[in-house]
Amino acid sequence: MNIQAMMKQAQKLQKDMMNTKKQIDEMTFTSKKEFVEIVVSGDREVKSVKINKENLDGEDIEMLEDLILVCVNDAMDQIEAVTEQKMGKFTHGMPGLF
Repeated sequence: MNIQAMMKQAQKLQKDMMNTKKQIDEMTFTSKKEFVEIVVSGDREVKSVKINKENLDGEDIEMLEDLILVCVNDAMDQIEAVTEQKMGKFTHGMPGLF
């Protein structure tokens, strides 16, 4: 294989990687635990936090804080799993590149 063909293949791979990354960034991931719902975009930006106040009284603030933390971390784990699944074909199992 000549250098020009290798460069062309590398450019195509880079373009495919960027397109896949863009698709992931445009996705939304939702985590819902009890009366807390968190929506996070694929680029790891928290888009919304919803709290169902019907089942919440003043003494539940600490539990609410814990649920928000759990939901945010769950949504981030979802993003990581999809990123590894979709980008793994480019990175060949090397974690942490995206």
